[in-house]
Amino acid sequence: MFYYISLFLAVFALSTSAIFVKLADAPPAITAFYRLFFAMLVLIPFLLAQKGLRQELANLSKKQWGLGILSGLFLSCHYVLWFESLNYTSVASSTVIVTLQPLFSLIGSYFLFKERFSKGAIVGCLVAIIGCFIIGWQDFQISGQALYGDILAFIAAGIITAYFFIGQSVRKDLSLITYSIIGYGSSSIFLAIYALFMQESFFDYPASTWWSLLGLAVIATIFGQTIFNWLLKWLSTTVISMSILGETIGTCILAYFILDEMISVQQGIGIMVILLGLALFLLQQRKSV
Repeated sequence: MFYYISLFLAVFALSTSAIFVKLADAPPAITAFYRLFFAMLVLIPFLLAQKGLRQELANLSKKQWGLGILSGLFLSCHYVLWFESLNYTSVASSTVIVTLQPLFSLIGSYFLFKERFSKGAIVGCLVAIIGCFIIGWQDFQISGQALYGDILAFIAAGIITAYFFIGQSVRKDLSLITYSIIGYGSSSIFLAIYALFMQESFFDYPASTWWSLLGLAVIATIFGQTIFNWLLKWLSTTVISMSILGETIGTCILAYFILDEMISVQQGIGIMVILLGLALFLLQQRKSV
């Protein structure tokens, strides 16, 4: 039960991502860079304060380093694509599409980890995804810039699933702090190189943007993304991916209070459908444990 409560809190924290991205007046690469760079800076003191973690970092194998860096590459690509999509399509549409990762994780878990799911769990997954589409359907536009943004969000969904699969494998033998610092650190390097290539400014931003970037790092990443990394030792990628569908609910609610985006009857129905699907999936999973 403790793990599921932690999962709920992490989903709520992650729901702030799209809000902070919208509030930050910075290019996608810069927004993603500072999100992960600041998060890494927050975690480094915890690494330095514990001798066991320092020894673990010094004794990492080449395979662990390679997988950690690869996870950072996937994470950096995910954030650039998702943040970029928010420049072309609505918060609702982008968040709905990027949370379709259970479709990728169900397939990947079957072939990579030989996971099997009951019919009830699969039905719950599909019901929750339908709820996401109900929320974002009115915002989908099959033309122009909105379609481009939707495609970027879809690719981002596939990439973040690959990131979680790596984490599910590596976290069996690697501590949370060490794994997160390697992932966030390498991702920051990739994003910095990309930002330099795009000739983006690293410093010329208003105070409101810096506060938004700090919120992304502390709230959405430390209390959201990092908690997911922690839970990967006990919960599968599919369970975490399914729970992230709840991000759509949190984002809609926060967008109402912060961005003055109204919650329509259609979105309200979608929220109820998502909750029904999540409840069915998680209940079926607990029965099978």
